[in-house]
Amino acid sequence: MPETQAHAPLPGILAEIVATKEREVEALRSRTRALERAAADHPPARGFARALRGGSSVALIAECKRRSPGAGAIRPELDPAALAATYEAAGAAALSVLTDATYFGGSPEDLRAARGATAVPALRKDFTLHELQILEARAMGADAVLLIVRILDDEALGRLYRFAGELGLDVLVETHDAGELARATELGAEIIGINNRDLATFTTELDTTLRLLERAPDNAVVVSESGIRTAADVARLGAAGVDAVLVGETLLRAPDPGAAAAALSGQARRPRVP
Repeated sequence: MPETQAHAPLPGILAEIVATKEREVEALRSRTRALERAAADHPPARGFARALRGGSSVALIAECKRRSPGAGAIRPELDPAALAATYEAAGAAALSVLTDATYFGGSPEDLRAARGATAVPALRKDFTLHELQILEARAMGADAVLLIVRILDDEALGRLYRFAGELGLDVLVETHDAGELARATELGAEIIGINNRDLATFTTELDTTLRLLERAPDNAVVVSESGIRTAADVARLGAAGVDAVLVGETLLRAPDPGAAAAALSGQARRPRVP
């Protein structure tokens, strides 16, 4: 497998996170054979893209995370299995589970527990730089992985995307601006995330999705991420033709995450017109 992934210079906390992930990849190398065996033992992945595509309402991807660099502690005591079951009962179409320990308080065990408690597909949400992390995702039972365009050059982005497909995993390709969206489009990404949060500054603007949506391929599943707080936000995105929303902090800070998820589920989606 390739030794490193080149990427453009990164600002602040994002550079720190990527450096941490590079060290984690080095630690994974000794486990390569074990990960290959574990990945091969898993049944076929649940269809993440299929769960989000083509519905009359905006699909909800509900997130499990304890904290984040931008928001600090969010729900440190969460039980991933109980939370995931609550989300599924509230109408969530899929899960997003943070597995990063250092910055988000997550773990592979969180993903295993959340997915094992539900019948919906689960995204391993982490900062993926290397094939070993994708192999690890398959070994822990993930149905999809996240590739963040900002932290990968074109060669690495394409190689990792193809490798995930070879393992039967769907890929959420995350973008934030027009240039990144063009790269995702050139890749042929089936699922394109538009992150309303700038990972350099952690500022969030919901209109980011609405500005970029017209540039997205008509056949791609478009997911709006971050800054989604109310049913009105989801309805606004659905009226523009967004297929799905990924929501974490709003649900996790709510006294009743299930009720909060139910309030965001079922908002009408208007098909995008080519």
